[in-house]
Amino acid sequence: MASYLFAVFTLLFYIPFFSAAQEKAILLADPTIFYDQGTYYLYGTGAPDGFPVYTSTDLYTWKGPNGASQGYALHKRDAFGTSGFWAPQVFKYQGIYYMIYTANEHLAIAQSNSPLGPFKQEKKEALAGDTKQIDPFVFFDQNKAYLYFVRLQEGNRIYVAELTKDLKQIKEESIKPCLNAREAWENTAHSEWPVSEGPTVLKHKGYYYLLYSANDFRNPDYAVGYATSRSPLGPWKKHAGNPIISKEKLGINGTGHGDLFQDRAGQLYYVLHSHYNDHQVSPRKTVRVKLGFRPTAEGLDELYLQDQHPEELMQSP
Repeated sequence: MASYLFAVFTLLFYIPFFSAAQEKAILLADPTIFYDQGTYYLYGTGAPDGFPVYTSTDLYTWKGPNGASQGYALHKRDAFGTSGFWAPQVFKYQGIYYMIYTANEHLAIAQSNSPLGPFKQEKKEALAGDTKQIDPFVFFDQNKAYLYFVRLQEGNRIYVAELTKDLKQIKEESIKPCLNAREAWENTAHSEWPVSEGPTVLKHKGYYYLLYSANDFRNPDYAVGYATSRSPLGPWKKHAGNPIISKEKLGINGTGHGDLFQDRAGQLYYVLHSHYNDHQVSPRKTVRVKLGFRPTAEGLDELYLQDQHPEELMQSP
């Protein structure tokens, strides 16, 4: 009996301790990090009613969720959408903070006076589109705003279009396809619905680099590659060394759909999600890796993974 009671006591003691340790991991999919005035803001997919936000001043100690609306930076009562709040991006334009995001498998954009929110829309509506659209990313170049996004049409396919000056609508006449999943690494399950998604773009030495994820996110082979172009509108050429981020390189399953950012020292990072563990997809964990550029004989710098040790983002107790 004594040994039985000891075993029960031990179990009761360690279960809450183990749970508390697990709760420290930040569990956001499709993450993005926005840096502003000394603070890093982390957003992502994972809440049913909108987007919570975590903050850090050093990328190691994360507090939150501490958005202006009970932890949310955007709550569904303030903007378009009732469910499926996915893949936000936050940026600053002409002194105002914007969040572009997915809800109800459509795209919407809200604004705020603070990265903590509340992000709101005067008119709760989605951006125009004749099909389902997800995974938005806004990129500014030469006084134009370009929207990269995914259409759910014969698979998940990445497109680009110009936004109007007020960022409220897509210039539909400017919509162009960027890429879709056709290579072996992009569809290891041989699915009839191939997936390319999660676009993010940067410009380096006159070239545009489009990072994207391929395979279904539930597939352990979910991975990240990139394509390059001389124009933000393409045409895009996929990198011969794809994927640059994968389970083979990082040792964890389901690595993908993230965003690029630089720290205050100029180091380039990619924040992404991975599967919860080797046997469970969700809730997905938030991690980051270092990226860099290196010269090649062809003259086009190669984007590569600098460190094969992903750092898991943790919420401070």
